[in-house]
Amino acid sequence: MGKESSKDTVPVTQWLNRMVSEPYYLFHFLTFFSYFVVRSSATQNLAPHLTHHLLRREIQTLLVFAILAFIKGIKEETWEAFIADVLFLAKICLFLLAFTMDRRLAVWYILVFLVIHMLTQQPPFQGLGMSSKLTPLQLESLLTEGTTTRLWLVEFRSSYSPACIRSSQQFPELSITYSSKNLSFGIVDLGLFPNAAERFGISLSGSMGQLPTFILFENAAEVARFPELDFEAAYFHPKITKGLLSRHFELDRHLLEYVSGK
Repeated sequence: MGKESSKDTVPVTQWLNRMVSEPYYLFHFLTFFSYFVVRSSATQNLAPHLTHHLLRREIQTLLVFAILAFIKGIKEETWEAFIADVLFLAKICLFLLAFTMDRRLAVWYILVFLVIHMLTQQPPFQGLGMSSKLTPLQLESLLTEGTTTRLWLVEFRSSYSPACIRSSQQFPELSITYSSKNLSFGIVDLGLFPNAAERFGISLSGSMGQLPTFILFENAAEVARFPELDFEAAYFHPKITKGLLSRHFELDRHLLEYVSGK
């Protein structure tokens, strides 16, 4: 995951605890575990050559899954994105194995995953770093009164947006590095305040539209945003990384200006 990796900062024990306590992870775990129960029961009724064929498919599927999961582990920067990708790959592998065993079983697993998708959602990163959770009213008050910092970098997200969940760890970690008396970080959940989206020029159409959107305010005026308001951004949301945000908003320059101005 390169120098920007943040996955190793999350204890494994914390993820094991979340797997048990979070319905999203627990239901997925139980569904995947059910395959071993079904497989053990089916082996007793399958002919020897079919059992051998199923075993060969399982080994092939496991190898492909391990390779793809390894590649995702290198490419993704956060646990949220890595887990989302691995679960998607695991669903495909489970469907293929279930289809090999019985088509009806494969359909059953599709229905189960659809129910899980409707009833639960992947939890976002819980940390805030040096950022603050704000309501739209609080943000406008901070910007207009100007009693805090000259610059505010604000992430507009939604806890219901998969794209926001995947990148939810980036912004808090960015705030730890670049927060200063001149630059503050804030998070506004437009899933809770959808009516405020238009006020900041953000579209919520489709699957939460342009979220997450990052806007840099200087003396209450918007000076930069990501993604920018253009045709391409409306249909394609680029992958959010700490390096990308740092370069786009010139955070290194703002930090150097603060340090040199002390």
